[in-house]
Amino acid sequence: MKSIVFTIIVSAMLTTQCYAATNDSALVMQHIAKAQKYRTSMPTTTNADIQRRKLLLHIARGFLGIPYVAKTLEVNPKESLVVNLRQLDCTTYVENVLAVYECVKNNRTSYADYLYFLRMIRYVGGTVSYPTRQHYFTEWIEENTKKGFVREVNTPNPPFNTRQTLRINFMSTHTEAYPMLKKNPEMVKPIAQMEQRLSGKTYMYIPKGDIKNTRLLRSVIHDGDIIAIITKKKGLDTSHIGIAVWHKNGLHMLNASQIHKKVVEEPMTLHDYMQKHPSQVGIRIARIN
Repeated sequence: MKSIVFTIIVSAMLTTQCYAATNDSALVMQHIAKAQKYRTSMPTTTNADIQRRKLLLHIARGFLGIPYVAKTLEVNPKESLVVNLRQLDCTTYVENVLAVYECVKNNRTSYADYLYFLRMIRYVGGTVSYPTRQHYFTEWIEENTKKGFVREVNTPNPPFNTRQTLRINFMSTHTEAYPMLKKNPEMVKPIAQMEQRLSGKTYMYIPKGDIKNTRLLRSVIHDGDIIAIITKKKGLDTSHIGIAVWHKNGLHMLNASQIHKKVVEEPMTLHDYMQKHPSQVGIRIARIN
């Protein structure tokens, strides 16, 4: 029965307009096939959580070198489900890692399955529209927690010893920076309502000065976790996201980098990286289930 229901849902999802280049479906299937092969190669005696972490890093590293391009979702006059594995920004990189992971984890490995997971990951309730796209990463975490894809890690204290209180209004007060809002002013109201709903909420985070190569931090942040970098820029909650990966010298981040202009495994530790960005104040952590 569960399989039948899933098939019906996927069929319904595919009635939504999808924007993809001719070779994107092939690229999707390549990533899924490589992840499947890696998963089956892991010893069955390996701890399930270790398997999860290794699989996530394998998928995340499979996107290394793909060019960074901003606003890849802003290509249509009307909102549609954009599939683009040839160009990634920090959010679409994480979304595609998660979508491929969910396909392999759930043994749902068709292109239609990938579209289903991508749609559910990117939009509130899986409903494709500009206002229901999860523009702020706080809403992204909330919605994907409800769907069972992730959960926020915010204990123990320390290292989660600082509180972020949200004051969200950047999109509704900078409509000129968003082509869809500029062309469709009627969409500003639902965006502002979403911002109002998020504002006032509080979250615990790790200050950037505490991101050190310690036993405590290694026990709290795991390989494959999603790192959300908090910003003090007015009206925003976060400014960048990536995938956590530990090296011998400390915590690093896999990310679609505007600086490097491609997906990289950042050569600097996250601590050193954040010291170069004064507006970045700390990190929140979301763990992929």
